Amino acid sequence: MDGYKTTPVGSVSEIRPLHSEEAAGGRGEARGMERGATTTVAMDFGRITVHAGLSLYLFGMPGQDHFRFLWGELCAGALAAFVLADARRVEECLTAVDHFERARVPFVVAVNLFPRAPDRTECDVARALGLERGTRGVLCDARDRTAGKEVLIRTVEYAGRVHTARLFASLG
Repeated sequence: MDGYKTTPVGSVSEIRPLHSEEAAGGRGEARGMERGATTTVAMDFGRITVHAGLSLYLFGMPGQDHFRFLWGELCAGALAAFVLADARRVEECLTAVDHFERARVPFVVAVNLFPRAPDRTECDVARALGLERGTRGVLCDARDRTAGKEVLIRTVEYAGRVHTARLFASLG
């Protein structure tokens, strides 16, 4: 399922999310995708309100190389991010992990647990990806609204700790 990063935006957004999925067709099927699978043709967008006056804007960034130019633009001003990894292919998100580390955007790696996926723990994920000390790995089911909210909560909590530490460090 190529469009699995679209799922968490749709599962937690309080507005009708803007999706950019199209039928994979020809080339997608050649890459081993199931017939009827979808692929991203742009980014996805959603929103969730934490409380009055505070909303999180959700951008589903495509991972394909030809969309890499968007990553820097979407990171400009971002307070946090999460990387959604497929439990069967965790290592495929290394490019995104490297990007957020270089951009100094606090992030969490959310591992989407699929049926028949290998058993993973949060520590396994951190080790497999060589995550910097303190960077969290969380397990989730991206289709589940409650699990999606939990990933967002952990991401916001982690970002708050990172930004607070940076502020205190800047004060000397």
